[in-house]
Amino acid sequence: MKKPYEELHEALRGILPAERLIDDPLRLLAYGTDASFYRLIPQLVVRPDSEEELMGVLAECRRRRLPVTFRTAGTSLSGQAVTDSVLVQLNQGWRDYRILDAGRAIRLQPGIIGARANQLLAPYGRKIGPDPASINSCMIGGIAANNASGMCCGTAQNSYRTLRDIRVILADGTLLDTADADSRAAFRDSHAALLEALERLGRETRENAPLAERIRHKYRLKNTTGYALNSLVDFEDGFDILAHLMIGSEGTLGFISAITYDTVADAPLKTAALAFFPDMATACRATLALKSAPVSAVELMDRAALRSVEGSPGMPERLKTLPAAATALLIDVRAEDEATLTQQMAAVHAALEGIKTLEPLGFTRDPEEYARYWKVRKGLFPAVGAVRDVGTTVIIEDVAFPIECLEAGVAALTEAFRRHGYEGAILFGHALEGNLHFVFPQGFETPAEIQRYAALMEDVATLVADEYGGSLKAEHGTGRNMAPYVEREWGAEAYALMWRIKALFDADNVLNPDVVLSRDPEQHIHNLKPLPAADPIVDKCIECGFCEPVCPSRELTLTPRQRIVIQREMARLEASGGQEDASRLATLRDAYQYQGIDTCAADGLCATQCPVGINTGDLVREWRHRQVAEHGDAAHLIGRHFSGTTRLGRGGLRVLDLTHGVLGTRLMGALSKGARHLSGARLPQWSPSLPGPAPVRILERRAGKPPVGRGDKVVYLPACATRVFGTSRQDAHARAVTRTTLALLEKAGFEVVMPAMIGHLCCGMAFQSRGQFAEADHKARELNRELLLASQNGRYPVLCDTSPCTQRMRERLDKRLQIQEPVAFAHDHLLPRLSITPKRARIALHITCSSTCMGLDDKFLALAKRCADDVVVPPDITCCGFAGDKGFTVPELNASALRGLADAVRGCEAGYSNSRTCEMGLSQHAGIPYRSILDLLHDVSRPLEAKSPQAQVDVGRVTSE
Repeated sequence: MKKPYEELHEALRGILPAERLIDDPLRLLAYGTDASFYRLIPQLVVRPDSEEELMGVLAECRRRRLPVTFRTAGTSLSGQAVTDSVLVQLNQGWRDYRILDAGRAIRLQPGIIGARANQLLAPYGRKIGPDPASINSCMIGGIAANNASGMCCGTAQNSYRTLRDIRVILADGTLLDTADADSRAAFRDSHAALLEALERLGRETRENAPLAERIRHKYRLKNTTGYALNSLVDFEDGFDILAHLMIGSEGTLGFISAITYDTVADAPLKTAALAFFPDMATACRATLALKSAPVSAVELMDRAALRSVEGSPGMPERLKTLPAAATALLIDVRAEDEATLTQQMAAVHAALEGIKTLEPLGFTRDPEEYARYWKVRKGLFPAVGAVRDVGTTVIIEDVAFPIECLEAGVAALTEAFRRHGYEGAILFGHALEGNLHFVFPQGFETPAEIQRYAALMEDVATLVADEYGGSLKAEHGTGRNMAPYVEREWGAEAYALMWRIKALFDADNVLNPDVVLSRDPEQHIHNLKPLPAADPIVDKCIECGFCEPVCPSRELTLTPRQRIVIQREMARLEASGGQEDASRLATLRDAYQYQGIDTCAADGLCATQCPVGINTGDLVREWRHRQVAEHGDAAHLIGRHFSGTTRLGRGGLRVLDLTHGVLGTRLMGALSKGARHLSGARLPQWSPSLPGPAPVRILERRAGKPPVGRGDKVVYLPACATRVFGTSRQDAHARAVTRTTLALLEKAGFEVVMPAMIGHLCCGMAFQSRGQFAEADHKARELNRELLLASQNGRYPVLCDTSPCTQRMRERLDKRLQIQEPVAFAHDHLLPRLSITPKRARIALHITCSSTCMGLDDKFLALAKRCADDVVVPPDITCCGFAGDKGFTVPELNASALRGLADAVRGCEAGYSNSRTCEMGLSQHAGIPYRSILDLLHDVSRPLEAKSPQAQVDVGRVTSE
């Protein structure tokens, strides 16, 4: 007899293609992990791309009574996005949107990231109301399903309050769109009993004066504990009640397939003050005084919280000298115009008059200082994660007190931490809402540790719910870890009402059971996630998922978070030593080669988003290093004969280019694909964008020659990629990067110095990315020596024409060398020397991962906008996934990373970037040619007729970015 999940899998093959039905051990574990401290491994992961597919999935699961959990980004902190049954993962097909009423509303599908929604609304001066701290990675589906709020959102601008319409699929497969009159009419015919029951519940609740008053009182605060009972007192119509019950229901009542938000104004003028008070009591009194002031946010941070970040880069020095009891309030003020902003700042000063501060209150309008203040606040949670002991997790709890009880509530919480041995806990939160987060490291390895956590939570429940009438979950959703306490907070009558609501929508308890409501009083201490030591590079990972939106393999194989999850599981299995574990370990290792290692671009973008700065690419390179250790002689041979190797590469490109010309693109592509298939994917994949060989004689003639003039000098290092790859026959207007760079430098009046041995030089990145560390370091030492000679020990700047190589050179070479990245050098030192006539055209821009890692996004965009009238930066494209040679050896990575690029750049004349290999992959998938950004600058520039003093550049003072 077939098992239920096997039967389900077989049935779903008639609805979805096989690749979107996932049941292998590695991906079940990886895709089933969220940001909470719970672990449940799904039996099946399903990826429907449409409402019709999802309805088919629900029908098959309902027929077998198999539970279903919906998941978008999985930044969930309370365990609401994990399951040991069927996980429905929503990503690729759920990103449509529609701007309505000139930006006053927006209709969004659940797979759109919150920050992307705000990007879409920015031209209208609007944004969505919710602003969770995870907005750069969490998706609309989770924001709505958890009623997430945030720092400036309060209770007035959350999803519940800004909901206009909703499109939802119920457990029985029925689709309702409240914005569509026909859909509403059909639903009233088919589900009259449900609407009548909801309206009856509303009447009963409103007529029950004590219950209705309790509900209204509870929602004065931020509150995501249990279902949105306020819908029963706020609305009378069944459709309105249904729509608002869906908000915060965490996928337990239905699936939100689209939501329409009424947007809010995004004030263009912002200022902030970081105010320090002598103690928590004074800060709480200041918060009460600010409640009626015109402020956008007031963020409270206790001394332990400030101490946790005071040593981090970029923090205000004042943090280190604060007294032991000091408490800070970050006060944010925003306005549409200068006069209003000035009035609001004056009102804040007036509100705080007579309240003691450690130093005079001062607002900043400086963008860098403003960002620094907010960096203090946003760095608190990760700061605890970075210093916790290996093997422990980070707990972040989320409560709200009536603001008039804030001072007493904080004191009681602090005492509870002390009583249970959590002296390392930090406290911060959205003070105006009485919303406090407390963060602490927690181990779950022993029964004693688990019981200590359970005892703390029992005390927190007593203190927050019983003594102060607060919210046990203010904005993180009920999830699994607070479901046992819902009745404790709401009381038996309201709790019974919630179960009646659940029964109306999901009588079979198929939708995300044990989330929001649970009969298990100890559920919050079951299925706890192990976090064993795996590698020092990633042991500080808190599995938040912030890294995922920028990962190029996120829709092909694994994300950085998921790679770390598998590494940890393999470390756990290896340590256990059991026979069954050994078998599972072998299975995971075999699958991890492709899923985790071969398809990782190792681009470092994950580190730019990670709260604790983890570069998962370093972990992957270490893995590759162990694998290629036995091939060290081959790497050594290539490195010692690098000039010959690149010569062979150019020869091969010449042969392929000539063959392409004879056979044509279609036949050449078919032959290449066939050869790759027959080789078991060992042969590289040819693509039409593959260029011919680069011209090198002009470089070789100049190499090693000393400077002769007295003008400004620059050492030019062509990267090995630009010395090998020339132009593609598909781009008739392209020029070799080396020719363009030389011509541009000379046009700008620079005397170009070329290092000796130019054909032999390499920064080592080609070896580093493969894990061939010894040869990578050797090549870096060779390059360092030659560049010191050519630059006269750093007297002249060194320009490399390829951004990724520049990044490695800055990290590895002598600090005396003034290594110049091409975009930064062009922006800072070529533009002032050139006369620019912008191209009247629409162009596309690809900001490479190395440029992002070096913080050059703004300069890249500014340079492009000087050169062209209309610049398009595709919003969902991060790393192109070409990753040196991955575009040849794992072409599906490049294709997956650039899915949607062609649509995003439609109408553009050409695209520009600053890495030759990236440009090849971009050209392949964009439908337009991509060239070097220096090529664009060369096209639109001419020498200045007479250089003014401002146009002169003191090259001796050019410094690295």
